[in-house]
Amino acid sequence: MNWIILIFAGLFEVAFAFCLGKAREATGNDMYFWYAGFLITLSMSMILLIKATQTLPIGTAYAVWTGIGAVGTVLIGIFVFKEPATFLRIFFIITLLGSIIGLKAVSH
Repeated sequence: MNWIILIFAGLFEVAFAFCLGKAREATGNDMYFWYAGFLITLSMSMILLIKATQTLPIGTAYAVWTGIGAVGTVLIGIFVFKEPATFLRIFFIITLLGSIIGLKAVSH
């Protein structure tokens, strides 16, 4: 169950990075909406990470959390913010995913 909580924590990390990107592009009241979304998703991510680390090894949980956030943020950048999807970026995303899966596989 705590692995599922950790996955949701990572997804909320992606969401707060998305909100930051949208806030950067926004003006007026929309900007404050995105910053409020950032604060809410940041808080949810931290709360869920704290909950997950009560039973999971902290090093593994933190690495998986940041990995989910990194992969998700890069994918959001490519698909939403039109960042380049070069071969090397995709290659390193795949190696990062492999590392996340490997950490989960060897954790007790």
